[in-house]
Amino acid sequence: MKQLTPLEKRHLRIRKKIFGTTERPRLLVKRSNKHIYAYLINDELGKMITGVASTKKEFQEKMKQLGITKKTQIAYELGKWLAEKAKSLGIEKVVFDRGGYKYHGRVKAVAEGAREGGLKF
Repeated sequence: MKQLTPLEKRHLRIRKKIFGTTERPRLLVKRSNKHIYAYLINDELGKMITGVASTKKEFQEKMKQLGITKKTQIAYELGKWLAEKAKSLGIEKVVFDRGGYKYHGRVKAVAEGAREGGLKF
């Protein structure tokens, strides 16, 4: 059997308790060294509702216009963008899934941006 990394163990421990529904989808945050991604997932249907990523060309152009270069600031804006998309789909409340990452830095910035955009956790 494969040996799990501490991040994978933490993610499995969190996922046991978190479940996204139609009324309250799961907001999943994933990050790499360079980029950050956020998805809204309905676990009842097993489908992704919507997602945003810092790799999208339109998002990168918007960040250049605003003059934002720091990864934490980019994550905050990404959270606000996700909240806008969720609002347009009629989603007000979500369950936050930090994906096994510690709740600080870019992960925290996405959550704060989503709250600023109007999502309720």
